[in-house]
Amino acid sequence: MGNWVVNHWLAVLFLVAWLGLNVFLFVHTFLKYEKDDKYYYTREILGTALAVARASAFCLNFNSMLILIPVCRNLLSFLRGSCSFCSRTLRKSLDHNLTFHKLVAYMICIFTAIHIIAHLFNFERYSRSQHVTTISLASVLSSLHHDKEGGFWLNPIQSPDMTVLYVTFTTIAGLSGVIITIALILMVTSSMEFIRRNYFELFWYTHHLFIIYIICLWIHGMGGIVRGQTEKSMNENHPHKCAQSFEKWDDHDPDCKEPQFEGHPPESWKWTLAPVALYIFERFLRFYRSQQKVVITKVVMHPSKVLELQMKKRGFSMEVGQYIFVNCPSISFLEWHPFTLTSAPEEDFFSIHIRAAGDWTENLIRTFEQQNSLIPRIEVDGPFGTASEDVFQYEVAVLVGAGIGVTPFASILKSIWFKLQHSDHKLKTQKIYFYWICRETGAFAWFKDLLTSLEQEMEESGKVGFLNYRLFLTGWNSNIAGHAALNFDKATDILTGLKQKTSFGRPMWDNEFSTIATTHPKSVVGVFLCGPLTLAKSLRKCCHRYSSLDPRKVQFYFNQENF
Repeated sequence: MGNWVVNHWLAVLFLVAWLGLNVFLFVHTFLKYEKDDKYYYTREILGTALAVARASAFCLNFNSMLILIPVCRNLLSFLRGSCSFCSRTLRKSLDHNLTFHKLVAYMICIFTAIHIIAHLFNFERYSRSQHVTTISLASVLSSLHHDKEGGFWLNPIQSPDMTVLYVTFTTIAGLSGVIITIALILMVTSSMEFIRRNYFELFWYTHHLFIIYIICLWIHGMGGIVRGQTEKSMNENHPHKCAQSFEKWDDHDPDCKEPQFEGHPPESWKWTLAPVALYIFERFLRFYRSQQKVVITKVVMHPSKVLELQMKKRGFSMEVGQYIFVNCPSISFLEWHPFTLTSAPEEDFFSIHIRAAGDWTENLIRTFEQQNSLIPRIEVDGPFGTASEDVFQYEVAVLVGAGIGVTPFASILKSIWFKLQHSDHKLKTQKIYFYWICRETGAFAWFKDLLTSLEQEMEESGKVGFLNYRLFLTGWNSNIAGHAALNFDKATDILTGLKQKTSFGRPMWDNEFSTIATTHPKSVVGVFLCGPLTLAKSLRKCCHRYSSLDPRKVQFYFNQENF
């Protein structure tokens, strides 16, 4: 845990500051509404629930201001590019954008629940004050100005016959609050890991309810349900002087006139206008770039239902490990899906590999399989930066790919091949360990040509030890294992045709990390993963376990792809 905090101190500091601001806003707003004389009469009906409702509303505005910023991908790519000279810790903090987006969403859910519960108490007390048979300050306040023009009333439930349900669905504040809650529930539930992985389209469409969420948030305060005393009325009826003589207010006492109330003007738009404008600019920029013509130069159908598309686009420039968003209008005009680039920056085209993993990808592969002469139109937005861009900033790099998760490392290994060919002396990386874990042998097919080329190039350039790669097969039976064992003495692997033999099962990560730490006792090692969360947890633990407490000795830095 100590090493993790050291390696991510900036992210930890940012998280603490964010949590601290939430606590400060809540406490500051709570005390304001709990102590301010302007809300003395409102508190007489609602009690502490008033302050809780307003404090949670302020925190909702604050977090709604932040929720869109982590998904402004062009902004993050710009910051990552601008921080190329910055420290590794600062650049790594940008890779936690989706994690922060989720944390902000959770905080919005928490404060929404608090806000709703507080208002349930508020409405119950508004209703109860209208049904009181004895004369009290609360009952007098509830009956003020309902029969007069001017809107200086305090209680939105304006008669004993009016129900809470009626007020909820006939007022701006009530109805917009219901819509906000429904939109939030749908967005959160459709964001669960299972739905995102298996029903991405449902997640994608439902997540755009944020537009309704923002619009309703802006108009939510127009109803003025929570009200305070007007400044003019404070001079004519100060609560400390007049609250005890409420029975004489009807006698037109010049020193204590009937109090008058007003609702708050909408404030949410002030919090969220700037990030919404930034996000709109982001979407316009992405739309403009997506409309630029994309030429598909080559289509390859690999084993295990993996489609490779090689493309060209004017002005397209990339770095290793980056990704793009792809849209196929013949399948869906609105759906955009992220794919890691598998080409190298040194190549005159860019490519992606697409595995069938859902309705959209299956439809895309089927569309390309059925088109003999007419190739479907593809729109591309990007590229966008990821943690893998930093791979050449480390002396030693450990690349771990699971299944199709090998794609970002295809770009890296291709780039290395070009650098070795041209004897790039600026290459800081001295050693690369590459692990690829697959369920079936067919998955190795499309990638083995690159590994074969790398083996040959490293032999010719005298850098045989530069790349250490291991292939692991997790889905196998006794026939495959027996066949491999019988042919183990051959120069090349019977399954892949490579010199490196395929291992059966999963890597023993403790052994691997221990060996790397022993071999490179004073190196900074970057560990890069594109794979499932369970594997990420194992690798993260190993990074912590095998990093030395002495900063001059071996240090492991964990990096994971996030889309």
